[in-house]
Amino acid sequence: MNNLLQLPPLSLYIHYPWCLKKCPYCDFNSHDSEVQDGYIKALLKDLDEDLKYVQQREISSIFIGGGTPSLMNVKEVNDLFIGLNDRLDFASNIEITLEANPGTFEVDRFAEYRNVGINRLSIGVQSFNDKQLKFLGRIHSASEAQNAIVEAQNVGFENLNIDLMYGLKGQSIDECMNDITTAITLNPSHISFYQLTLEPNTLFSKFPPSLPSDDYIWKVGKRGSELLNKKGFHQYEVSAYSAIPSKHNMNYWEFGDYIGIGAGAHGKITDVASNKIMRTLKTKSPKDYLLSVRKNKQTSSAKAVENLSFEFMLNSLRLIDGFDPELYESRTGQPIELLSQQLREAENLDLLDIKTHKIKPTQKGYSFLNDLQACLLYTSDAADE
Repeated sequence: MNNLLQLPPLSLYIHYPWCLKKCPYCDFNSHDSEVQDGYIKALLKDLDEDLKYVQQREISSIFIGGGTPSLMNVKEVNDLFIGLNDRLDFASNIEITLEANPGTFEVDRFAEYRNVGINRLSIGVQSFNDKQLKFLGRIHSASEAQNAIVEAQNVGFENLNIDLMYGLKGQSIDECMNDITTAITLNPSHISFYQLTLEPNTLFSKFPPSLPSDDYIWKVGKRGSELLNKKGFHQYEVSAYSAIPSKHNMNYWEFGDYIGIGAGAHGKITDVASNKIMRTLKTKSPKDYLLSVRKNKQTSSAKAVENLSFEFMLNSLRLIDGFDPELYESRTGQPIELLSQQLREAENLDLLDIKTHKIKPTQKGYSFLNDLQACLLYTSDAADE
């Protein structure tokens, strides 16, 4: 790498690993065991160890994910944000997102979340069909989900995401369109619309449900995407639709930096001085994580990113509008010319458009994104030498 490398924007990811019930499709680091005391103190102590990665930058966005972080009580959230504000400089327009489960007992906490500075909610609805919610192992009903969204808006959450799944067992196209229409009627600012996949080490992986055919799922996804775009929810990433993209999402896809704290949290850090980009990973087990923090033992491992060009493409090619060549150079430290051969080959396969000022997937490339990424994976090692 060379002096092309620049410090990108910095975000913060906070992982809360507990939930009331582990969903059968979930492969995240989440546990339905009893919540353990001292987690907020551990998070802040964890952050203290990572303050060296800030490098005088403001925090542009925060995402609190899980698990179900909306299980945190008001005192825990207050203590967390007092600690964050004492240690970090927040950008004046910072986006702070909390993942929330629409269970009825959590709705009363939305006002308190807003008061401490959380200004965006991501609500895991998944479906407004009670039959599908039961299939997905969700603990809320369709009416509870709608009530939670309305209540969140009533206490001031104008920036709000709704998660919706498609490709569900026995789901018709009309049922999926009804989910989308219901979500749009609730007037969120953002909708995440994504396919159910059977991930390893999940209950659905061990006992696979009968799902629609790939062709049928593709038709459902296409119809859903068309409806969302028609209603003003413009697709800006594989599964993200909004007139205003999420800052935190965009920082991920544009290969920005983020500190990750909490059990199993990942991070990505640029060190211009050493010309390195690092991936960090925290101890995964909540019990082991807490024990390590309490005993002042190492909770984090760090590893240099070896294949920068591929990792950048793996993220940025998910964006509908692609990326500027200058962004590639500033985030990887590599001249875009080193990838000329690979990019031309992808263009010849009608997977990539490089005729404009941006490099972006064609319609075919976006439909076969794995093929496009594999094409770059095959040849990108040479660019990193």
